[in-house]
Amino acid sequence: MFGLLKKWKQGKKYLIHLIFFILSIAIVVIISPREGKFRYEFQKGKPWLSEALIAPWDFAVLKSEDVVARERDSIIRHFTPYFRHDREIETKEIREFEKYLDEMLNRNEQDKQSLSTYEFNSIRRELISVLADLYKKGILEVNDISASPDMSKGEITVVTGRIAEQWKLNNILGQKDAYQYANTRKDEIEQRWLDLKEKEAGSFIASVALYNFIKPNLLYDEATSTAVKDRLIREISLSRGLVQKGELIISRGEIVNDSKYMILESLKQEFEKRLGQYDRWFVILGRLMMVSACYLILYLFMYNFRREVLNSTHKTFFIILIILLFFIFTRLVIYLSDDIIFLVPVVIIPVIIRTFYDSRLALFIHLITIMLAGFIVPNPFEFIFMNFIAGVVAIFSLTSIYRRAKLFFTALMVFLTYSLVYFGIGVLQEGSIVNMNWKNYIMFAGNGVLLMLSYPLIFVFEKTFRFLSDATLFELSDTNQPLLRRLAEEAPGSFQHSHQVANLAGEAAREIGANHLLVRTGSLYHDIGKIVNPEYFIENQAEGFNPHDRLDPLKSSEYIINHVKEGVELARKYKLPSPIIDFIQTHHGNTVAYFFYKKFLDQNPGISNREKEFAYPGPKPFSKETAIVMMADAVEASSRTLPSYSDDNIKELVERIIYIQEQDGQYSETPLTFKDISDIKNVFVKRLSNIYHARIAYPER
Repeated sequence: MFGLLKKWKQGKKYLIHLIFFILSIAIVVIISPREGKFRYEFQKGKPWLSEALIAPWDFAVLKSEDVVARERDSIIRHFTPYFRHDREIETKEIREFEKYLDEMLNRNEQDKQSLSTYEFNSIRRELISVLADLYKKGILEVNDISASPDMSKGEITVVTGRIAEQWKLNNILGQKDAYQYANTRKDEIEQRWLDLKEKEAGSFIASVALYNFIKPNLLYDEATSTAVKDRLIREISLSRGLVQKGELIISRGEIVNDSKYMILESLKQEFEKRLGQYDRWFVILGRLMMVSACYLILYLFMYNFRREVLNSTHKTFFIILIILLFFIFTRLVIYLSDDIIFLVPVVIIPVIIRTFYDSRLALFIHLITIMLAGFIVPNPFEFIFMNFIAGVVAIFSLTSIYRRAKLFFTALMVFLTYSLVYFGIGVLQEGSIVNMNWKNYIMFAGNGVLLMLSYPLIFVFEKTFRFLSDATLFELSDTNQPLLRRLAEEAPGSFQHSHQVANLAGEAAREIGANHLLVRTGSLYHDIGKIVNPEYFIENQAEGFNPHDRLDPLKSSEYIINHVKEGVELARKYKLPSPIIDFIQTHHGNTVAYFFYKKFLDQNPGISNREKEFAYPGPKPFSKETAIVMMADAVEASSRTLPSYSDDNIKELVERIIYIQEQDGQYSETPLTFKDISDIKNVFVKRLSNIYHARIAYPER
């Protein structure tokens, strides 16, 4: 049940994504310029106001959609499904039944139950005839009956070899009817032998399990049924007559009745079809194909390389919305004036995408967007080339959005890029600088200024779509944040532990290309639940006092495990973003508080299988970032128990901790590779060795 529910939710999500893409394609095509149109306007029931219309060529008069739909429904209503008659089933089952009867006879002889050869052969012939009659009538499987939507017609088409025949459905048996028929015939045979005072024969017949050899021999052929039905539907004629060239179609003032309306509609479709060879429909069809190709490439890219984005409805919607808003804005600018096309701040798109995702996705979406715009802008090559170069420069130059000076620097670089590339194109096309349009440099400057809108747009999108920008992560990682101040004051040991975890995890994230700012911020908040009962965690305990000494191991584990749930509650109370809450929930996965579980087993040697009571609620880490924090948390805490901090001891500790978590399946839902795990372990060993390296003992004065 839960599996079906999960599949339904997954399918529903992908259906929503498909609707997003289709709607976006439709909007792009609709608002794009259209060429060509049938020159006459007409309405059913109104007079024809133009001059007399003469057929310019031969064309077919089309049927109305209602007529075609009725013919299609008629074909579906009278269609008989196809079933394959498998004679090998009958042969096989009768052969098996004969062997079965021989084995029963041998058992009867061993049990010294008398049954003559004549009686056995007679019974054998009668029972085999029952099976033969069943298979001759035909046996349908119950699932095949329900699988075919056309079984209510009273007939089916049975294919035997190369011959297809119509069989009446009421003469064919279902499996249940076949069982009943076989039992009835068997009872009749048994009673006939009993009437002849042959009790042994009657007992023999009664013990025969005839139903074991009744198998469906009429198998529903879905492929053939679908193919035949589709062919019949495709063969429906869409026309009901022909208008010849030079024939009068309608005169001025004549009322457009149903017949004239269909002729005019047919002419209109033929006209637009022919016009499309040079103009409107061909252009629209080509545009639709090209736009669809762009969105298809975007989907395939996200499916293969950014599956986590595609699996999120609001993230997918955000990307499509960004592309669509830009396209609409560009179309509006072109509608106002082609001369200000370079004022459109195309580079805002890679800047915003780079802020919330990564450079690779930002570049790809930027490419898709400028290619879509290339369908409607004048001089598309110039537009696409210049904006591609400017977008790449913006992505490379904008490494830290939380530093305000970076955005100003990026805007300057974009202005210089536009200017230099445009100058190069102008010189290449004109051969001199005399005829170059210098006013475009004002547009480039305005474009750079409009790029400053990225800051407020990032804020709006961040709040609307619940994203986390680098600027927000930088603010959250400030130790003066209220929740971190509480952690520092009420659980100082946990605060220091969180700092060490942040340092370890941040370096590991940098090494494997994960979001190091997100990892560092998540590390700082992962243990905030310890604020509630700080004294139950060893890093916050005074020397010589441990409240767990007075508690049952089960109760102790409850205090330890609850810091996850209490941390989530505190995070929601302080309105932390959900990606940060994920670190609180996943930093222990569904591991077991083994220290207290072992203590519990030692105190209760006769009890076992109680791990669930000592397990964290989870979930397990589901991203590289959450997995790194889980590793760093366990390694940092365990490193404080080492008797000596030699390189070998530290390396053995890191290997053991991560190996245990890996074998426990804690990384099964993350995209970590073996190389990533190896690199993370190397970073941990190096950082811990630096932290605990030996120091010189200074002599006392």
